[in-house]
Amino acid sequence: MAGKKDAAKALKEKLLMQRKNVYNLVSEKDIKACDKFCEGYKDFMNKAKIEREAVIYSIDLLKKKGFVEYKTGMALKAGDKIFRNNRGKAVLAAVIGTAPISEGVRLCAAHIDSPRLDLKQNPLYEDTELALFKTHYYGGIKKYQWTTIPLALHGVIIRADGTSIPVNIGEDENDPVFCVTDLLPHLAAAQMQKPLSKGITGEQLNILIGSRPFKDDEESGSVKLNIINILHEKYGITEADFISSELEAVPAFKAKDIGFDRSMIGAYGHDDKVCAYPALVATAECKKPKHTVVTILTDKEETGSDGNTGLRSSYLEYFVADIAEALGSDARTVLSASECLSADVNAAYDPTFPEVNERNNSAYINRGVVVTKYTGARGKAGTSDASAEFTGRIRRLMDAKKVVWQTGELGKVDEGGGGTVAAYIANLNVDTIDLGVPVLSMHAPYEIVSKMDTYMAYRAFEVFMAD
Repeated sequence: MAGKKDAAKALKEKLLMQRKNVYNLVSEKDIKACDKFCEGYKDFMNKAKIEREAVIYSIDLLKKKGFVEYKTGMALKAGDKIFRNNRGKAVLAAVIGTAPISEGVRLCAAHIDSPRLDLKQNPLYEDTELALFKTHYYGGIKKYQWTTIPLALHGVIIRADGTSIPVNIGEDENDPVFCVTDLLPHLAAAQMQKPLSKGITGEQLNILIGSRPFKDDEESGSVKLNIINILHEKYGITEADFISSELEAVPAFKAKDIGFDRSMIGAYGHDDKVCAYPALVATAECKKPKHTVVTILTDKEETGSDGNTGLRSSYLEYFVADIAEALGSDARTVLSASECLSADVNAAYDPTFPEVNERNNSAYINRGVVVTKYTGARGKAGTSDASAEFTGRIRRLMDAKKVVWQTGELGKVDEGGGGTVAAYIANLNVDTIDLGVPVLSMHAPYEIVSKMDTYMAYRAFEVFMAD
């Protein structure tokens, strides 16, 4: 009997797929490297809450690693490290490889925008001697989650004279914060009878910003006047300057370790900075690759990737075309031979809400980076659906380099779904597959990821660039 059991065990190990916790597969050295890497990631999350700040952080890191800003027409050779800043809201970086550019490039694409509350163009108003900002939410959110939490204000104001004023209020311990109010339970009987999606409406996401009237004005509107006077003294702006501003309200939370074992990280904006940062670091540290490496940190993914800083734009194609021309080829040839990891997150299985997932095809915390062959919804609509051949190639690469990985879908069929930038790159005739980190509470003001899954994303980008 014992012999039969041993034979069955050996056959299971040989024929059946083994799903193991990453901590059972890595060494203590790996764990220490992971923890060190994630300290850098937390610093990034605290300093780069919006896309503009992520671009500033990225360019600063790239410059420290010897990257120079690329201008069309510059001569290029193997080993050169370059970047391009697209309007302060997206960035591309490349390391020129030793192989002919006609053999294609290794692309990694992540997005650096996250769901948030954007101020309307005429946001400032007063009602019953309270000053508030009107907002228009950005991306897919559960609106009720954005009430009664501390908010910080980030972005830029372009004054009438054209000067640019950066704004970052609410992150320093001595800064004020802001808040969207909600009803007390005692008076919320009607509200609590509504469906969850209707309990708070978009027009109720008004941010409370002040209550003190201007001391020399007893007329109505004096609280509003006091607020704009404070802003004028600090930034030199008038109310009309809001028209040419991009101001984003984001949670004022800091990235923190989660759990007694400190195995996870809680933060705002893991989607998709938990993929952007590993891809950025892997690029910054890339040395003498065979194939040219190109990494894109893009904007506008959460609203469909439209606009000239989103990946439906041609700015990636133009960048590759410039590199190709400088190295004696053309964009069509280069892109057609290229491969891409579309670096975006997937939903982690949550045992509190098991009903939305199909267990065999879900991503799990601490099982490594997630390879997602297809995304989309309603019959895979909106996905590029990577080929079996390219999926097999990525599978072999990850296994050969001992990167712990898993597969996963975004919930049950017909339960919902979502998309990434993969389709827009695949549309350029590039072999593309999604690879990223599983996230708990995705699109909430405070999301959770595993440190080791985050580190395995970095390892995946590292080996892909070096292959």
